[in-house]
Amino acid sequence: MSQQLMNKNQTTKEVKVIIIEDYKLTRVGLKCALNEIENINVIAEAQNAETGLEMIKKEQPDVVLMDLGLPGINGLEATAKVKTISPDTKVIILTSHDREEEVVASLGCGASGYCLKDIDPITLSNVIKNVAKGACWIDSNVAHLALKVFPKPENTEIVNTTGGVDSRVRLTERENEVLKLLVQGKSNTQIAQELIVSVHTAKAHVCSILQKLCVDDRVQAAVKAIKEGIVSV
Repeated sequence: MSQQLMNKNQTTKEVKVIIIEDYKLTRVGLKCALNEIENINVIAEAQNAETGLEMIKKEQPDVVLMDLGLPGINGLEATAKVKTISPDTKVIILTSHDREEEVVASLGCGASGYCLKDIDPITLSNVIKNVAKGACWIDSNVAHLALKVFPKPENTEIVNTTGGVDSRVRLTERENEVLKLLVQGKSNTQIAQELIVSVHTAKAHVCSILQKLCVDDRVQAAVKAIKEGIVSV
């Protein structure tokens, strides 16, 4: 999908963002760049997790941009705490770290996105908007590392898009189409637009996919889909 079309598909709802980053120059640069983007509002920033978590508890933002290498409580610990103090807040890891253990641990702690700091502001703004609506996003440079999160269960098969495997887990043709879009980081609204169905129908297909894949959320579904060869990257 072109950048122009992605921007057109964004809703008018303002996305409230909090930045947790220990380098002031990075914080200021992010805030200035993102506040230039329509429908994104950086409402607070913090140089450490302790201060950031207090802000999150008070403000209940839609999205948190979280660095990993924070002083004191690190980004992984803070991500896990966010889900306790503000369950509806989504966390996007924004870091220069591209090691396997950090990618896997971040997803395991509940992050909905993992971005490297060389991402351009427009792409980051689209990631923020999509994650706020329930999508997941993993930087293509580290996506292969995310496959480590969900080892394939023994004696379990999943039907892929080419079909033909006799299995207890079966995805319909439409569910396979939805899963491909889910792996691309599309929200329910964008899936509905792509497949020309209602948002309610798209949401129902996503719920069915999560149940069939035995996962709890969209990030897990996307990672498992790639791990099992249902969808390739």
